[in-house]
Amino acid sequence: MHFSTSLLFNLKPFPMPIFQLKINGKSQMVEADRDTPLLWILRDHVDLVGTKYGCGIGVCGACTVHIDGIANESCRLQVSQLQGMEITTIEGLSEYGTHPVQEAWKEIDVPQCGYCQAGQIMTASAFLKNNPNPTDSQIRNAMHGNICRCASYNSIENAVKVAAEKLS
Repeated sequence: MHFSTSLLFNLKPFPMPIFQLKINGKSQMVEADRDTPLLWILRDHVDLVGTKYGCGIGVCGACTVHIDGIANESCRLQVSQLQGMEITTIEGLSEYGTHPVQEAWKEIDVPQCGYCQAGQIMTASAFLKNNPNPTDSQIRNAMHGNICRCASYNSIENAVKVAAEKLS
């Protein structure tokens, strides 16, 4: 099959859709494919790199953010699903890292390598918003979707308890 070279060189790329997102309380205009995961919007388009890539399939929790106050894995959410929703990342949890969950993490000295900690903190803070006096079992159940390669689970559980006390 023969194509005219003028046809090949006159092709214009389709414009990318533009999405208006509310991230950490600020309106952000983002040009991206409709199915681009929120994780890559945050990291590559908006330069919020606290949210980490772990697995890409929503099973490790490293990319957890809040969508309208609920913990969600950002690698599983397409940008086209999120217009009109409030997106909160670890950077937006508190301006100076003083959210009670962040303070508890420092007090207990939870992080070892630190890679999963943003996702852990985002999960814990969303959980505690609706469960101010959790039992150990409730904490374990809420945090079970967040994998820590350093196995800091006991420290994480203790930090969630301390954060619950700080929030009450």
